[in-house]
Amino acid sequence: MELHDVWFVLIAVLWTGYFFLEGFDFGVGILTGVLARDRPERRVLINTIGPVWDGNEVWLLSAGGATFAAFPEWYATLFSGFYLPLLLILICLIVRGVAFEYRAKRDGERWQRNWERALFWTSLGPAVLWGVAFGNIVRGVKIDRSLEYVGSFGDLLNPFALLGGLVTLTLFTFHGAVFAALKTEGEIRARARRFASWVGLLTALAAASFLVWTQLHTGNGNSLVALVVAVAALCGALAANGLGKEGWAFALSGLTVVGAVAMMFLALFPDVMPSSLHSDWSLTVSNASSSPYTLKIMTWCAGIATPIVLLYQSWTYWVFRKRIGTRHITDTAH
Repeated sequence: MELHDVWFVLIAVLWTGYFFLEGFDFGVGILTGVLARDRPERRVLINTIGPVWDGNEVWLLSAGGATFAAFPEWYATLFSGFYLPLLLILICLIVRGVAFEYRAKRDGERWQRNWERALFWTSLGPAVLWGVAFGNIVRGVKIDRSLEYVGSFGDLLNPFALLGGLVTLTLFTFHGAVFAALKTEGEIRARARRFASWVGLLTALAAASFLVWTQLHTGNGNSLVALVVAVAALCGALAANGLGKEGWAFALSGLTVVGAVAMMFLALFPDVMPSSLHSDWSLTVSNASSSPYTLKIMTWCAGIATPIVLLYQSWTYWVFRKRIGTRHITDTAH
């Protein structure tokens, strides 16, 4: 296996970790607007992800940085062609971070409610846009012989990509509902489980349609295995949620995310960004990669830094592992 193949796998792992962690993060943010009935319940949901949301975004920074360094041609074409949707995602992530930090800086009801609304919308937006972006990457976009994107923003809003946006929206919401059931207590815990049941059915319908479409369009034997794993895990998560096995339900919903992301990258390889104009103009792991020397240095750095990050994040989740409920919310609580 060449180093550029190794880095394709590593970038796939980084994106998988990001969607696994930020997926339930976005889902909980969405639930603050559709599940919580009052301000204390919204605060309970926000506090389930309060200690970890910023750490989850490290995976996005790592994935973007690794793409820039390992596959500069891929990074350049992706960010020039997907400029508007990626800009919208960036704005949402900025406002979302500000909402977490500024929400409790003043006691006024209006002030806090407005920031909570911002948290809802800036969680929902990226949940949709990431699916649209990756749907287009898998489907293929208009790349010319100079390896430059020559399409328009309207070209990105095709049925396949929009279905991908629906899948990530419903899957992240389901993932977040299962996480909320795992991390809360009382009435909101029971309501999260009930919500997860019906949104999970919608997720299953959308995800099965999208994954089968992906397999028929550009799949192979490896991606078929990932498809089966994703569908089986989603069915298992629904069953575990119905039985009240919240730990299993969360683990299996996470495995669904892992399987779905793995399927997309397996369907892509050896391309990193297929051209819909001509297959010879596609960006691949070989023609879009950095020099072997650059990849070698990056491999050493990743080998040292990655275990440290994993240990730190694991420790964070262990420290904040207990359930919370409205009884933990006081007048001075954030």
